[in-house]
Amino acid sequence: MEPPEVRYARSGNLRIAYSVFGSGPVDLVYGRTAISHLELVWENPSTAQYFAELAKSARVILWDKRGVGLSDRVVGTPTLEDRMDDVRAVMDSAHCERAVIFGATDTAAMALLFAATYPERTLGLILIEPTVRGSWAPDFPYAPTREEVELSIRQSEEEWGTPAYIDRLVALQAPSRTDDAEFKRWYGRVIRFGSSPSASAVLARLNLDIDVRATLPVVHVPTLVLKCPGDRSVRAEASDYVAAHVAGAKLVSIPGNDHFFWANAEARRESLAAQRGFLEHLPRAGDESDRVLKTVVFVDVVESTRRAASVGDAAWKSLMDRFLSEARTEVTRYRGEIVKTTGDGLLATFDGPTRGVRCAQALSEQARRVGLALRAGVHTGECIVGPGDITGIAVHIASRICDTAGAGEVATSRTVRDLSVGSGVRFSERPSQPLKGLEGSWETYSVTQG
Repeated sequence: MEPPEVRYARSGNLRIAYSVFGSGPVDLVYGRTAISHLELVWENPSTAQYFAELAKSARVILWDKRGVGLSDRVVGTPTLEDRMDDVRAVMDSAHCERAVIFGATDTAAMALLFAATYPERTLGLILIEPTVRGSWAPDFPYAPTREEVELSIRQSEEEWGTPAYIDRLVALQAPSRTDDAEFKRWYGRVIRFGSSPSASAVLARLNLDIDVRATLPVVHVPTLVLKCPGDRSVRAEASDYVAAHVAGAKLVSIPGNDHFFWANAEARRESLAAQRGFLEHLPRAGDESDRVLKTVVFVDVVESTRRAASVGDAAWKSLMDRFLSEARTEVTRYRGEIVKTTGDGLLATFDGPTRGVRCAQALSEQARRVGLALRAGVHTGECIVGPGDITGIAVHIASRICDTAGAGEVATSRTVRDLSVGSGVRFSERPSQPLKGLEGSWETYSVTQG
């Protein structure tokens, strides 16, 4: 097939490159691994054949992540929220209302978060060897240590794009093509044109801090997970972990030892068969779930009763009316929604943790300017959305964290910290403590900057 036209979607101040091809009955928004290039992908017969076959089962929307390939290059580290914004921008530009979201390795973390946050736009997920945590932890031994990743990053920066570097990458990621000189020349061009040494290092360090495990139980869409047990670049147990923690997920093993399934004829055939079967049996309408991933923010005025008594009822009401009026403006600015006011505070929800934290900080500063001291609690978790209200354990957790915060403090759960990778928000760990009405001791954090 002819290479498709490259188009651009506007996401905030950036342009995200994408292309559309295929005429299948379902849309597939396809996000590849760390480095990609929309035009070069068609210059390799294996990838061209792979996408031509995939296009028989779906209308494929292929995109380059911000900072990579043909998309705008950026300064700093994009957050998972930024990535989700980019996907929505691409979908809107491509006139796609609802789609299967594809994510490979690090892109899979964003895909999982997207499905949990925007189930109304997600028909399903296809994940290839998904990364849900970027570095080793005692409760997740299926990822490399930070030291191993840092060593790899330093080597990449020193040797970026050289024949020796490409030889090492191909030996690890596509060992079936180690003797294919033309493949290596092509892959070297993808690496050099797709990113730069410094930009790649920034993204790799960002991936080190990824941890979206808390979102897995909140994913309620059909999910296909593909893994290759012979792949030496990732641990197959990480795919097992995802399949075990996403309800109803289907796990399929692909033969061979190539990280790039499309590089090997048998692996390409098997992976395409699994994806076609998944797409063909996918419910086209999708479930309209009332369970979504939300960032919940509780704020209230410290010692409000004493303050109200000191100024009088009329003055207190005027002060709170002014604060709440300005608070509505701030919540809207951060794309949130006020669910309800509580007399001396409010409950608001957001579609991302960073926006929730920054809004809480803005509300605290706003309250300070009118002579009030505010405390805030922030948590990201599954909520049940109903007419004019929101319920669920995540709401209670945010409320209890708020109760523990001091005057002027924004306190968060560990989940909020983990999902704020790349945001520039800094967190200081607080002593673990029980939260009223909840079991166990909870890790909480105080926002110190960002």
